[in-house]
Amino acid sequence: MPIVKSVSRAVNQLLQSSGCGCGISIVPVRCLGISPRQVTSDASFHSVSFSESDHPRVLITGGLGQLGVGLAKLLRKRFGKNNVILSDIRKPADNVFYSGPFIYSDILDYKNLREIVVNNRITWLFHYSALLSAVGEANVPLARAVNITGLHNVLDIAAEHNLRLFVPSTIGAFGPTSPRDPTPDLCIQRPRTIYGVSKVHAELMGEYYHYRYGLDFRCLRYPGIISADSQPGGGTTDYAVQIFHDAIKTGKFQCNLKPDTRLPMMYIDDCLKATLEVMEAPAEALSMRTYNISAMSFTPEELAQEVQKHIPELQVTYSVDAVRQAIADSWPMNFDDSNARKDWGWKHDYDLPELVTTMFSFLGSDSRIAQAN
Repeated sequence: MPIVKSVSRAVNQLLQSSGCGCGISIVPVRCLGISPRQVTSDASFHSVSFSESDHPRVLITGGLGQLGVGLAKLLRKRFGKNNVILSDIRKPADNVFYSGPFIYSDILDYKNLREIVVNNRITWLFHYSALLSAVGEANVPLARAVNITGLHNVLDIAAEHNLRLFVPSTIGAFGPTSPRDPTPDLCIQRPRTIYGVSKVHAELMGEYYHYRYGLDFRCLRYPGIISADSQPGGGTTDYAVQIFHDAIKTGKFQCNLKPDTRLPMMYIDDCLKATLEVMEAPAEALSMRTYNISAMSFTPEELAQEVQKHIPELQVTYSVDAVRQAIADSWPMNFDDSNARKDWGWKHDYDLPELVTTMFSFLGSDSRIAQAN
């Protein structure tokens, strides 16, 4: 199959060149790679035996991105270390591998994924494998394969084996004709990126499988996600992570969006908390299957001003990337997440000042702040 081979080569090239993490700021590639013969041995390399309990048995695909490792840590605390399997097509770092079960999983290899679900008696599946907005625009065939074909495999396996399935969506699922301030759960969605189109497809397919086959599908539209323990991964909101690294390392930051570009954002701990809460919510509490969630909304200029309270000498310049700016201008400025707050009690913990303080505490900016003071 020449198309699959060409996409596989593209995956390997992208992984070698990026090494990025995932998510809405988020998500690098993790789905193609090895022949079925190799998959069998890899899939059993780090085997798992579950204890008998009422806890869900969890598989996380695309687990080495921005959100997967943190989610695995949270779920293992709640459900037990051996009840949560992290998976990817890349080799994990030692600290990730030894923190709990890790397995090779190729979402475009239906047989491999099905064997993992059956052999490990999976009951919950978090599907994080995807290509991000800016990266997807640079390689549409690859994004189509990863974000759409991979999703179809996951949906079919989840329906066949009666799994509870979580698939993240994004602010990128909206387009320039959507209401932007605020953006409600239900409105016109006409995104103009392959990433956004694939996420609308995921929302609608998940809801269809729920109503047609009874699949317990759950989905959150993430805003831009900010975290200290992963590098930017090719998303339009990545500037909000990069500014912290540059502020500490060089004291200079060049932003690729206009200073007044307002977008909804969220600290990673709030994102992971919301993900677990919606998965644990009783089915009867859910009035819909896809929810907006939000915490704060800010511009690059507002973020820079807050960062400069910690590092006053930070110099910020703007060199607008036309592709990313066009994407940002088509996205929501504020999310209306009132349904999530009403249906299952969603409540965020981090606003902008808490976000900035927490990021610097994790990234170790104490010495630079001391010099500034």
